[in-house]
Amino acid sequence: MSDESIDPADKPALRALARGRRRAFVAALDPLAHRLAFKAIPSPLARRLTQAQTVALYMGLDDEAPAQRLAAPLIALGKTIALPRVLDRLGSMDFLGWRPDEPLLPGLFRTSHPDPANGVVTPDVIVTPLVGYDRAMNRLGQGGGYYDRAFARYPDALRVGLAWSAQELESVPADPWDLPLDIILTEVELIEGEQP
Repeated sequence: MSDESIDPADKPALRALARGRRRAFVAALDPLAHRLAFKAIPSPLARRLTQAQTVALYMGLDDEAPAQRLAAPLIALGKTIALPRVLDRLGSMDFLGWRPDEPLLPGLFRTSHPDPANGVVTPDVIVTPLVGYDRAMNRLGQGGGYYDRAFARYPDALRVGLAWSAQELESVPADPWDLPLDIILTEVELIEGEQP
């Protein structure tokens, strides 16, 4: 199935296409290349993070791009790390402070999150998992609206999408409430949107 054979407004079909590409890509990826992916912060991204204090990552599930690998280089840059905590089935989540040596607690939808005693933090940067993306900086998420709501709640946070290059689509439909990403990071490139 190609982008051309799908109705460009059919988000479920685009999700199926992008997930299939991601699954096949990760299955075929050399294990060493997989282990090395997302272990460094590219210098253009590091420059965009100079003013940021708190960076919200996520724990990659299955074949998602592993955002947790960015924790060590971000900590080396002096950043505080946070992870999302899903609060309910209605699309609400917050962010809790976290260090890589701290255990995680089980959450909704197979997610895991830091101990709530770590405290809720306000992220300056939100790194989001992607099902798909396009060069216009539109993102295709899981469909639950969690990150859409987080972007609306923290409008000044830098929005960074993390994906494998195989997840790129020709076009992702954007609803009126969808905010474009500022940056997309894959294992091979960093794509920057227009800077304010």
